[in-house]
Amino acid sequence: MSPMLDVSDEVRAEIGDAEAAKLLAGETVPDRFDCTSCRTPGSTEDRTSTVLFVGSETAVLAFAHAGCVPSQIVKVSEEQIQSAVRTISGEAAGAAPAEAGAATGAAPADDRQAVLGVTCGQVLIGDQLHPAIVVEPTGPIARPGTTGGGDEFLPLLIEAGFMPVTDMGKKPAQLPGWSVLMAMGKLHAVLQPAEEGQQPTSWWQAHQPLPVTDEWRSTANKSNSVVVYAAPAGSIGQQPREDLMRDALDQAAGRGVLVAATMPLAGT
Repeated sequence: MSPMLDVSDEVRAEIGDAEAAKLLAGETVPDRFDCTSCRTPGSTEDRTSTVLFVGSETAVLAFAHAGCVPSQIVKVSEEQIQSAVRTISGEAAGAAPAEAGAATGAAPADDRQAVLGVTCGQVLIGDQLHPAIVVEPTGPIARPGTTGGGDEFLPLLIEAGFMPVTDMGKKPAQLPGWSVLMAMGKLHAVLQPAEEGQQPTSWWQAHQPLPVTDEWRSTANKSNSVVVYAAPAGSIGQQPREDLMRDALDQAAGRGVLVAATMPLAGT
């Protein structure tokens, strides 16, 4: 029995007609798989999407429930795709730290290497839960090309299009060109616009893919968007519970040190 496989035109163009024919005939398709979106088991006897992760040198074909995501290409860095290969092979272990390198277009305000701490949680806006990412540096961030004191983290983000949060009950506006990259069910990066004709670049990128809760992933897949909050060092902290994170966000907004934007979800 041939698998019930969806192969999009863009995936077919990338892998070639011959390989697509093998997939559709069931020659190179497993009977069972872990959905690359919801991470639960699936069977190719049911409708299944082909998801092709493409790096600079490597491509990996994965599978997802057709009800979770459509067949598509997800562009990731080579480092990210190698991590995905390890995950598929069952070699990845342990929870990822919620930190990554300094933001693109910014620099530490002193000699220490400031990194961006990231916390994931769901935030109630009005009467609806939204998946959220809270970004907070471990130290002051200076404007590129400058040295010395001062923290330009919020001014730099406002110049990029983030808006100050004065009311946590209102969903932040969409920020054109930015997106949140998920791959293999984990958080990989926040992407910012690139120069015309170029691929988006990472503004924040995880040292290794960051696990998220099933509830967070489910809400993100349903809304196909993520609310990204950001605040200066020491404003939020790594809160262990969503209610504590919300309290910290409310307090930061009340002090006028919170900015935010809504971004589409890229990948799965």
